[in-house]
Amino acid sequence: MAGSTCEHKKPVDNLGFSVRKVTDLIVVHCSATKEGVNIGLEEINDWHKRRGWGNDTLSCGYHEIIRIDGTVESGRPLHTVGAHSRGHNYRSIGICLVGGLDSSGEPSNTFNSTQLCVLKSRIDFYRSKFPSITEVVGHRDLSKDLDGDGIIESHEWVKACPCFNVSEVMPQLTTCE
Repeated sequence: MAGSTCEHKKPVDNLGFSVRKVTDLIVVHCSATKEGVNIGLEEINDWHKRRGWGNDTLSCGYHEIIRIDGTVESGRPLHTVGAHSRGHNYRSIGICLVGGLDSSGEPSNTFNSTQLCVLKSRIDFYRSKFPSITEVVGHRDLSKDLDGDGIIESHEWVKACPCFNVSEVMPQLTTCE
């Protein structure tokens, strides 16, 4: 019809979040909290709400949070686009480990064996659910390669998150029994 416009709207779920069309990446994050501080969905949701992410119902940008005791809390609905890795949210699942800072507030691998085996189990689950997943990376690994040498080095990281080398640690982990 002449003069009419056709709007192409992104599919959204019942909470108003965009539906993710492709899933080929898992991004591992940390909460950047000091060792032993056991925060979870409620606190992270408040932090993300203050940043203007999400909506009044849910603001957490991660799909899952793994607490210090290994408890998994669901954040952003799995089928939706997260708010955890700019430029990669449209294609990724974001999993946040609670911790990542030492007692002085410096980035450090403060994660316990329970958290790491739960992380491994969740990654294995998602790889079986989404065979299209080809990469599992830390948030820091998505920083820009500033010197163009093909390697994201520590001086190029936007942040240290998740405070360990995911590609080195993951193959050493076992799933929880």
